[in-house]
Amino acid sequence: MSESTDAAAGGRRGGRTVSKSTPDEVMELACGLPLTRSVLRSVVAGATPGQLGVLADLFRAENASRTESRRARLIRNAGFPCVKGFDGYDWGMASFPADWGREQLMDLGFVDRAEDLVLYGDVGCGKTHMAIATGMLACERGMPVRFFTASSLVMRLRRARDENRLDAELRAIGRARLLVVDELGYLPIDIDGARLLFQVIADSYEKRSVVFTTNLEFGRWGEVFGDGDMAAAVIDRIVHHGRIVRFRGESYRNSHSLMK
Repeated sequence: MSESTDAAAGGRRGGRTVSKSTPDEVMELACGLPLTRSVLRSVVAGATPGQLGVLADLFRAENASRTESRRARLIRNAGFPCVKGFDGYDWGMASFPADWGREQLMDLGFVDRAEDLVLYGDVGCGKTHMAIATGMLACERGMPVRFFTASSLVMRLRRARDENRLDAELRAIGRARLLVVDELGYLPIDIDGARLLFQVIADSYEKRSVVFTTNLEFGRWGEVFGDGDMAAAVIDRIVHHGRIVRFRGESYRNSHSLMK
């Protein structure tokens, strides 16, 4: 069997399988690679089926490598405290809205629509796990994510302001498509820090999704921001384009009337 016949049949060459490809497929695979299109088009036009298969395999492997490198870089830059996914996750503690559930969470359509998500419940119910797993999933799909606890975000913003680089820090955070603010309400924030946190949330409105985890019902968010009007403005933005997932576990206290 000749080289061209063998390759065209999807046979083996040099101990490996060569795929059968078309010029259009090779050009499509090379779309995201830094190649001179006119030169590639000329080469593809004159290539044998076997040569097209080699090129397609090369570009397919290069695209896969770049996708994996980008995924790893996004996860590294997100700042997750640990690696968590949805495999083995206990969904029984989460109570979703009637018109929105597990499928809608995992398809990440809410991120595309810049909608917010509040994960609400007591400690140990799986809120942070869900927030991290959602962020990891977004990274795997090529979306920039940033993860902070509320207190660490405030400290980061305060330090940036003191060093006269607050605008640059806000721009860096603003490049994320999904922002996770973990443990809102777990530690007190002074009014100065609350204003900085409010600035991030206000800047994110209708531009990127924010996932909050909190143990406080909306009626107590004024304690976090130290100002009822500021808290009301944040809540208004969340309610406009957002949903609440309630977590009920052994430690859940059934006294949060505003989020029932």
